[in-house]
Amino acid sequence: MASLRPKGPLVPLTPALLPTSQTIPGRTILLEKLSPKHADDLFTLAGGVEPSKEALWDYLPDGPYPDAETFKASIVSRSTSTDPFFYAVIDKRNSLPTFGKAIGCLSFMRMTPDHLGIEIGNILYSGALQRTTGATEAVYLLAQHAFHDLGYRRLEWKCNSLNEPSRRAALRLGFSFEGVFRQHMIVKGRNRDTAWFSILKDEWDALLKAALEKWLDAGNFGADGGQIRSLQDLRAQLG
Repeated sequence: MASLRPKGPLVPLTPALLPTSQTIPGRTILLEKLSPKHADDLFTLAGGVEPSKEALWDYLPDGPYPDAETFKASIVSRSTSTDPFFYAVIDKRNSLPTFGKAIGCLSFMRMTPDHLGIEIGNILYSGALQRTTGATEAVYLLAQHAFHDLGYRRLEWKCNSLNEPSRRAALRLGFSFEGVFRQHMIVKGRNRDTAWFSILKDEWDALLKAALEKWLDAGNFGADGGQIRSLQDLRAQLG
């Protein structure tokens, strides 16, 4: 006699793909596979002993890097990693001195193609990228790539539960908060409770993708570069 206990619905399964060196173009930035050639640009913006630069590494598993040599060695190591798989964020704003240069990096990580799950993490945004359109666009590009090019159904975002800017960013981008894993990790000798967030492909296709595209559109920004409609307002309008 067949069991009558409840079971989850069957999932038509085609394993997802792993990322490749394919460049992912956007309007204000593009993403390309991290390479040692990006080390000098990134060290200028995120290396050294200035407090504002050292603070960029507070919630990352490595860093800060006081000298260019050790920083470049870390970029070489990241560039050969397959999980995490790192991307450099390249500035396309041709009116700025950072045009064509790497101004940040981030990664796909904890990829489970057989379970259709993938995470965005290791986010290092320099001051030239923070609070810009490109900061949002980088996550949009990876989300769209994960769901529609690579075939995943679940996109995760995890951060130290004390990292309030990261938690706010996840909610602003449309990730759903799923809870805190207590005493989840020990990072740089310190306890880390980890806050978990996720977006499902159905949620992306139903609302989040369209809202982000409307927000990222050049017409949503005034002559001073300020947004006209917030991402939250656009989601409410479309929802």
